Amino acid sequence: MIPASPATEAAGSSPGVAVTPGRAVDAGPRRAPGGLPVRGEAPIALAGVTKLYRGGGGVRELTLEVGWGEVFGFLGPNGAGKTTTIRLLLDLIRPQRGAVRLFGLDARRDAAAIHRRLGYLPGDLALYERLSARETFAHFARLRGGPDEATVERWASEFDLDLDRPVRALSRGNRQKVGLVAALMNEPDLLVLDELTIGLDPLVQRTVHRRLREAAASGRTVFLSSHVLSEVAEVADRVGLIKDGRLVAIERVAEIRARAVHAVEVRVGATAGLAGLAGLEGVTVRERVDDGLRLEVVGSLQPLLAALAGLDVVDLSVHEPSLEDVFLSYYDGVAR
Repeated sequence: MIPASPATEAAGSSPGVAVTPGRAVDAGPRRAPGGLPVRGEAPIALAGVTKLYRGGGGVRELTLEVGWGEVFGFLGPNGAGKTTTIRLLLDLIRPQRGAVRLFGLDARRDAAAIHRRLGYLPGDLALYERLSARETFAHFARLRGGPDEATVERWASEFDLDLDRPVRALSRGNRQKVGLVAALMNEPDLLVLDELTIGLDPLVQRTVHRRLREAAASGRTVFLSSHVLSEVAEVADRVGLIKDGRLVAIERVAEIRARAVHAVEVRVGATAGLAGLAGLEGVTVRERVDDGLRLEVVGSLQPLLAALAGLDVVDLSVHEPSLEDVFLSYYDGVAR
């Protein structure tokens, strides 16, 4: 479900399903016997989308497709265009050029039908301050339909969320839990999550990541926007890198990891065999020391380890860069 903010409701947006004359309302994907969606139109497809603001910012010529059963990470610094992209997906704003389609439906004409099938957690979550979490979920259920009380109780227990305290008395992390449960509890076909783990402790983050992997394994799709690179890499299959409103690369997380540069220091009893290490694929000698070498290794360490097996190795240390460093260095490289 999409939790509607008070401002959104006041503006008159209807969370129900509106039938557009002459168009059939999509009732959701067909299901295979095992309950998985039958693979049809991509849950997210943008083609040449441009939305620019007078004061600067926005997105330019954005083309992107995200498939069923995928966790897609959308990465970039603040102001890069991540939230603009999400607002375009949800028809909160509209493009000046290009097409935005979800489940094969037009994001503008079929917005109500699309919203029935997705869950949304905004980065700037707004909740009714005087309502409790229980009352908030009941309100959303009256507007949009929702799970029964027992299901809400199970989700709240999983996230250690007090359902009966008013929102105004909740910490930032517990407010985030309210938004998460609202987005997740209907098990929508598409989850759109903006800055997912703001305020959440590591144990809750682990639970959230497990739930996202389960959603993908069941054939549903997750679009996860963040500037916290290691968070996205924890669960994403692919990542899109956006800078200054342009999508500069789409890569599999495993492929970016494979390009990581490892710092290696090796010390040997006899230095005669060290000369051959410089010719290995991906290996660069950075410094010679009395009884060994300091190296940089790009990608797999296997060729180096195989060569070292024939030497009298006294000491070997390998420093693996953090995922944060890997993504940042890669981002800087492709965005120039």
